[in-house]
Amino acid sequence: MKPHDSLKMNKSYTILISLIVALGGFLLGFDSAVISGAIKGITVYFEMTDAMLGFSVGCVVFGAMAGNLVAGPLADKFGRKKVLIMVAALFAISATWSALATSYNEFIIARIIGGIGIGGAILIAPIYIAEIAPAKLRGSLVSFNQLNIVIGISVAYFSNYFLVNMEGESWRWMLGVEAIPAIIYFLALFTVPRSPRWLIQRLNKIELAQKILMKIGGEQYAELTIAEIQKGVDKKEPKGKLSDIFQKKYSVIMVIALGIAFFQQITGINAVFYYAPTIFEQAGGSTDSSFLQAIVVGLTNLVFTLVAIWLIDRLGRKPLLLIGSSFMTIALLMAAFAFNNATYNFNKETLEKVSDAEIKTALSDLNGQSFDSQATLFNALEDKLDESKFLDFKRNEITNFIQINATLVLIAILLYVASFAISLGPVMWTLISEVFPTKIKGIAISVVGFFNSLVSFSVTQVFPWELSNLGPTMTFGIYAILSFLAILFVYKYVIETKGKTLEEVEELLVKN
Repeated sequence: MKPHDSLKMNKSYTILISLIVALGGFLLGFDSAVISGAIKGITVYFEMTDAMLGFSVGCVVFGAMAGNLVAGPLADKFGRKKVLIMVAALFAISATWSALATSYNEFIIARIIGGIGIGGAILIAPIYIAEIAPAKLRGSLVSFNQLNIVIGISVAYFSNYFLVNMEGESWRWMLGVEAIPAIIYFLALFTVPRSPRWLIQRLNKIELAQKILMKIGGEQYAELTIAEIQKGVDKKEPKGKLSDIFQKKYSVIMVIALGIAFFQQITGINAVFYYAPTIFEQAGGSTDSSFLQAIVVGLTNLVFTLVAIWLIDRLGRKPLLLIGSSFMTIALLMAAFAFNNATYNFNKETLEKVSDAEIKTALSDLNGQSFDSQATLFNALEDKLDESKFLDFKRNEITNFIQINATLVLIAILLYVASFAISLGPVMWTLISEVFPTKIKGIAISVVGFFNSLVSFSVTQVFPWELSNLGPTMTFGIYAILSFLAILFVYKYVIETKGKTLEEVEELLVKN
């Protein structure tokens, strides 16, 4: 048993601090999802083309990338708490300005400001919680951030539902309501202490750090923790810079962090979240039932994120990653199998469902035919439709003809989301908040966060093209292969950090 393990911790105080800081995750999730309900309103008001609409939704990612890059260095220089206060202010400004915007350019600027807040919140909140939490609680407390992201997404959907029928421009209310939790977050952050590790390592304020640590775990805990922190200070390493993360001694850490950041997104989670209704429509569901199933997906994500929080400090990070990635692979193979065994039947009833008259006429001579794969169907249609109509068919009309085991598709997607929610979702942020030494933590976590956002952006941009051009069978097959590679990566490279202090993790990973 380690000295810390026998000490009595003030769990309620530490949990309260962590919950306050993790409100940044709530705002992140809310800001990311709330735009879905405002799309029709902003399209009409700002007279947007498709390209303008796409950019107004996606520009948040560019803001997040900028936030990823600057948040870490700013947190190292000014402290985690001050940067989080700035993040809360950015969310409040973005929500208010988005709701009051009278021009397209104003709206875009307001959205990008919110994106910068997202980029900062997703990195700095886990860092702060990891630095203030006792080792045996750290995994669960850091996972509060991921839980709040999931709750924020769900609350945004419910908020949009209740505000959509308001008189006037309801989209302004949808976007503006975020200012309320943002202001609460801004004010609440003034009640939390600064990170004791940052106070000692950056400002050498040992007495102030000791007072904070005593509130968390008592006098003995404070003395032991300060001694561990000062071990790192005694190394007298210069301030970290970007080039440091490429040093050989940090190579294992960077492989772990970049690898987990890559696999968290490349396995397709945001594609499934953003396009869940599209996937269920591809499986032959109606628009209403598809959106209902998408809500079930969100609730599944929430429930299993809670399961992850319960397990992460009991079972450990690596076992959760291995279990979750394994079931993600199985789920994606199930989805690929379901779509691979689908048939496409052309008869009087299915042809009547086609809304485009030109497409309906071109398909009329297929009446009575059946195709056992999407590939053979597309081959048969290439000579019947021009490029634009063919694309329209693949996007909108193909669902009229598919016969598929829709229940298997739903089970596969729910299993996939549940598996992600207990593994790559929360565990990634816990791991990257633990593995970096304080010297390079700010800059390194910014680089990893930027890389994670870049992979996420790439996946969500490519997914609609994959569905239309490769078909759902091959699309889910590709994600299944990538999930299997994630299992191999975790097994070979990821270490277990459960129960270890941040200083112990550093000693384990940094090559001397």
